[in-house]
Amino acid sequence: MTVSSVKTVAARIWSDYDVLLADLDGVVYEGTAAIKDAPEAILALQEQGLPIGYVTNNSSRKPETIAAQLAGFGVHCEPRDIIGSGKTGVDILRTMVPEGSKVLVVGGEGLRARVTEGGFELVENSDAKPDAVIQGFAPDVSWRDLAEAAFSIQNGAKWVATNQDWTLPQEKGLAPGNGTLVSAVHTAVGQLPIVAGKPEPAIFHTAVGHFGAAKALFIGDRIDTDITGANRAGLDSVLVLTGVSTRKEVIGIKPEGRPTYIIGSMAELLKPYKAPRKTKRGFACDGAEVELLGNKVVVTIGDPKSMGALRAACAVIYASDLPIYALDVEAALYE
Repeated sequence: MTVSSVKTVAARIWSDYDVLLADLDGVVYEGTAAIKDAPEAILALQEQGLPIGYVTNNSSRKPETIAAQLAGFGVHCEPRDIIGSGKTGVDILRTMVPEGSKVLVVGGEGLRARVTEGGFELVENSDAKPDAVIQGFAPDVSWRDLAEAAFSIQNGAKWVATNQDWTLPQEKGLAPGNGTLVSAVHTAVGQLPIVAGKPEPAIFHTAVGHFGAAKALFIGDRIDTDITGANRAGLDSVLVLTGVSTRKEVIGIKPEGRPTYIIGSMAELLKPYKAPRKTKRGFACDGAEVELLGNKVVVTIGDPKSMGALRAACAVIYASDLPIYALDVEAALYE
């Protein structure tokens, strides 16, 4: 929430944008379960005429499978409007090896389908001497799959990773994501892959181009991939606190990961957004006031647990000349 970018007049967040691009895991669903208020908010926005697309680092499933899951929540989505890191990864492969090259896929059926559609030959292991390896997440990826990828890369195969998400939100909690699997291969081969998905800008540019958007808004739950990636791509962003990133993380994040807006759930997209306004010694927002007193960030009015207090605190901290480690932030703001 950069101080220079927030609105001073209360308006719905999406009203100035021509498309909403949304992450899926941690924003719309966790595993197989819908996140509270998310489907209802999406339906309401669609009824208002706002196009909605989905930008996901998870390449394990086909767009048709994801669209069917969304339909189960009552949300209509065309498969073509789901922009996955697998598509961007295959686009990158085309710049590295010729069409028809042998490619070893570590990942799910969605990624294998993308590679086949891209005109490449699928191979099963390093014995086939693949020209490239593309690595994405799938829950059934095994040690043997990682080993075959490592053998291929050591033999000269180009290496693309769909994403480097360290964690994946599930109903029971956070599970290891593709970044942990990529790290295992990296440890074996001593080199890093070209990364297709968030936070790299390519996947955002693909999504914006797909919708022909003049001004897109991106919503995600992860600062390290979603918000940082949107910033790199030049898009305004919404951090929703229903997934991975926490109040403490957004309070302390460096400029490259700061969102334009902060909300507690997608239901807040349907309400006027209360942006922080400058006061004598800090910022006020939606009934809360936060001040910088020396090096102390203190809530002087209102509930420290409120979204208004969090937005005001972020505005105070982001506007301060002091780094976060030099500030004494009231613990109730982030605990």
